[in-house]
Amino acid sequence: MDIPSKKISVTSLFFFLTTVILAILLWVNNVNSDKERGYDSSSVMNRITYLQELALVKHNYTGVISYKDYMKILNVNVPLTDKYFLLKYHGYIKAGVDFDRITVTPENDTTILVSLPKPRILETVIDENSIEVYNESDNAFNPIRITDYNEALIREKRVMVSDALEQGILEESTQQAKTAIRSLLREMGYREIRITEQLELPQLP
Repeated sequence: MDIPSKKISVTSLFFFLTTVILAILLWVNNVNSDKERGYDSSSVMNRITYLQELALVKHNYTGVISYKDYMKILNVNVPLTDKYFLLKYHGYIKAGVDFDRITVTPENDTTILVSLPKPRILETVIDENSIEVYNESDNAFNPIRITDYNEALIREKRVMVSDALEQGILEESTQQAKTAIRSLLREMGYREIRITEQLELPQLP
């Protein structure tokens, strides 16, 4: 008794091979996609550095500077030699974290460690174009000089920095940086983000 043989048509063979090839291509694509989703520390840092400007904290100031001085002899004020003026100004202070000093350590595709440096004051600016002078003395014995204005502005910048520190500008800068970094890393697919602050050793004299 003859056993009938099964013949595979060309069409069936074509569909079979096509299915196998598509399956292989999909598998390779998934493997490549998994690899592309992984980030090394350099690629993470390249993205983080773009956040530098967004993570800055800025305090705006409008103030009045009062300046008064005398000619002195043996460190004693000479009567009728006083000079004085008032300055009104607009300025600002910027503080933030130096993103170039951030270190990142990806542990896997979902977990990453981030180490932040201490925040610092980056800019203390008094807009010279905004300065208005009031109640300026005109004493022939002790005229006002440019150095007097410069001295008054330098003193005021110290006051601005002291005030900003009391208001917590550095702490605000750290929180701003953490918020921006967490938001970016979540968009990159990280689920567990551990952020620590770097310790700074005191400078030796």
